Amino acid sequence: MSIDKDKIKHISKLARISLDSKKSDSLAKDLSSIFKFIEQLNELNTDKVEPLSSIINSPLRSREDKIDDGKIRDKILENSPKKNEEFFVVPKVIE
Repeated sequence: MSIDKDKIKHISKLARISLDSKKSDSLAKDLSSIFKFIEQLNELNTDKVEPLSSIINSPLRSREDKIDDGKIRDKILENSPKKNEEFFVVPKVIE
């Protein structure tokens, strides 16, 4: 599949992108080479190749969900210029 200037203009109009003629020439050339490569990939025989979802051939391990606050609240609050017991105090930003 080759991409010409007319298709590039049509796509740029749909995407609301302004392109000058120099960029559209370059883009048409680049997209054509990408589509040629995709056509080469489509010619490969992948009949005996199973789809791959992970490079590891083992199922994911399940773990128990635990709620953990990290026990670092005091360290975090040390960075605050103003604090109120367990919370940050921030200025009001409503106008």
